[in-house]
Amino acid sequence: MSDQEIPRVPMTTEEIEAANVGPAPRLDGPITLREHDPRWPAAFAREAARVEASLARLDHRIEHVGSTSVPGLPAKPVIDMLLIVPDSADEASYLPALEALGYRLVIREPDWYEHRVLRHHDIDPGADYANLHVLSAGCPENDRMLRFRDRLRRHDGDRELYADAKRALARQSWEYLQNYADAKSEVIAGIIERATAED
Repeated sequence: MSDQEIPRVPMTTEEIEAANVGPAPRLDGPITLREHDPRWPAAFAREAARVEASLARLDHRIEHVGSTSVPGLPAKPVIDMLLIVPDSADEASYLPALEALGYRLVIREPDWYEHRVLRHHDIDPGADYANLHVLSAGCPENDRMLRFRDRLRRHDGDRELYADAKRALARQSWEYLQNYADAKSEVIAGIIERATAED
């Protein structure tokens, strides 16, 4: 895995469809956000413990990321988790164990850090599902995701800025969920830039 940064640019419809394993689910509407739910950290902790146990023989690390990991931040009721493994392209090293837990591979992006996303439904009454993002150790996106999370946890101004951007964008209609995610890129980049400058 190269440690060179690969910028995330807005994806075309064709790219979204190609990245999905199976048909890309369409949204065709606005985003439903909820105020922060105190059940979200506990839901992450339970899922993380299951993943940890299933991958006990593989060197790995798991982190709670995304908006549900930041107290006070509105979010979609989806628990985003980051799983760091030696080689995310080596699906045989982790996928069978995770499928046994009920996870299903839904996204494969070989051209963007060999990123994978696995999804598991019915994990908690307070969450619709969990997304497990799989990236390789040494991937710059790992640091970027964690720096963004930590900045929002400790900086009220940037947390409110991001919350306002999310609420405004959520009211719009989006063809795919990825389109909404891409629309947040500019504000996210600014927050990460400020966090990096202060490190």
